[in-house]
Amino acid sequence: MGTVVTIEVLDADAQSHIEDAFHWFDAVESCCSKFRADSELCALDTRPQVVSSMLFETLQFALQVAEQSHGAFDPTNGQLDAIRLDATSKTVTLTEQVVIDLGAIAKGLAVDLAAQSLRPYRNFAINAGGDLYLAGSNAKGTPWNVAIRHPREGENFPPIAVSDKAVCTSGDYERGSHIHDARNQRPANASLSATVVAPSAMLADALATAAYVKGPVEGIAFLHSQGVEGMIVSPSLDVHETKGFRA
Repeated sequence: MGTVVTIEVLDADAQSHIEDAFHWFDAVESCCSKFRADSELCALDTRPQVVSSMLFETLQFALQVAEQSHGAFDPTNGQLDAIRLDATSKTVTLTEQVVIDLGAIAKGLAVDLAAQSLRPYRNFAINAGGDLYLAGSNAKGTPWNVAIRHPREGENFPPIAVSDKAVCTSGDYERGSHIHDARNQRPANASLSATVVAPSAMLADALATAAYVKGPVEGIAFLHSQGVEGMIVSPSLDVHETKGFRA
């Protein structure tokens, strides 16, 4: 994935499980990367293909979020109808050639699978290039403190306390304007950054992307409708938060 991953487990004798957790990042890349010609995702075409549960469920999740967000999250850049899923046979068919980009959620998926590998332990933190999952408590026995970077001022917002949840941010401050709004076929410019706190990293990843595309007013309303907390920074540097973001 080209992502720096750190895993901290506060419980003793966790090395074997930590190694298992790291394995998931390679497994997700082999399954879901659009940049690897040998990935399962890149093998999809107009013929029905039986795929792994990982790929099928990830595509199913992506299409669900695309529908819920009314296209603000769209891994096909406007060609959602080209993907046909058959839940009975676990097959995927493309009605036309389409580039499917799962990059907005693949890292979150890997974080979630890594977290499952560490379930024998109560207190741990996973950081995959800014996609976080924080379980239990930190070394002081309190919830983990997460500092969220300001998209323009080179410093952090006051930290938020997180336990047993994921935190993911979409923004333009590391890779520039790389998020596309499939609804108008233009670069998304309604936000500078969007951060979401959710039960899973894949969900937080997807909803952060959708909220970023929607912008502060529509994005915060959308996050409320999804039952998650979040923060969106507008192009004018106004900060919009859900009511429970700092609760």
